[in-house]
Amino acid sequence: MSTASIVTRSLTKSYSSLTALDSFNLEVDRGSIFGMLGPNGAGKTTLIRILTTLMRQSSGEASIEGFDTLLSGREIRRVIGVVSQENSLDRYLTARENLELHARLHGMERRFYKTRIDELLELMGLTGRQQDFPDTFSGGMQRRLVIARALVHKPQVLFLDEPTTGLDPQSRRTVWEYVRSLAGSMTIFLTTHYLEEAEHLCDRIAIMDHGRLITVGSIQELKDRLSGATIYEIEFSGDGATHYAALLGSMSCVMNISRMENKVTVTLECWECLSEIVTALNGAPVRRILLKERTLEDVFISLTGKKVRE
Repeated sequence: MSTASIVTRSLTKSYSSLTALDSFNLEVDRGSIFGMLGPNGAGKTTLIRILTTLMRQSSGEASIEGFDTLLSGREIRRVIGVVSQENSLDRYLTARENLELHARLHGMERRFYKTRIDELLELMGLTGRQQDFPDTFSGGMQRRLVIARALVHKPQVLFLDEPTTGLDPQSRRTVWEYVRSLAGSMTIFLTTHYLEEAEHLCDRIAIMDHGRLITVGSIQELKDRLSGATIYEIEFSGDGATHYAALLGSMSCVMNISRMENKVTVTLECWECLSEIVTALNGAPVRRILLKERTLEDVFISLTGKKVRE
């Protein structure tokens, strides 16, 4: 039996001269938290719309839990939950009524969904506000209610499209903790612009751009694939930073250099250049030299470029 919950094969979506998805191939393991990253216009929204049966592909195949998106839309909608970017709550229904309506639309019996809703309201910290209308909630509370609504029918696959956009740090952390608690019980497909969020939550990450899959792997695997320059932070005692920053800046192996108070950060062509730096610093009042670990942002920028997208 396949361990993949989400599969795409040569998935393509074209709009006349624009190709939003270009022969996109992907497999997401069942029970994992999978992150999809990409700049604006990369094709993330198009991909999610196809996977959630809101849009038909031009060619290629896609399946959710073995159901083909073109042939089994109804079956797919039964097994997925979707948290879109917008808080699409019914403002004329209370928090509890929003959840009850969703349960009834999924054909759940009252004796089952009543207990389920009680559990979710307690989990999301909304029990005391369940009879209030969403318009009276903070942005974080509305977001937690949207997530609770997507989980009422116990989906096998949960799609989170920018789930914490606009939330304050405390609300974002609350959402993160709950998403992590779901790991293993369902497959979670997450898109986000917050690289810290992806690094904190995801088992594996894919980066896409211009409708194509660029790379996929764990956080560490993606960092390990980033070749080229290495960055070191050199901390000096006393007033040595200014003098030695000028000295290091004149060396051919130093690609970039910056100084902040008694710390000098140097970007080297490769880690082997460190021996030249150590030799140049012989006798200098160095307190420590630290290798700065590559971040997910470094990986993302190296693969998609620094240019701002509209």
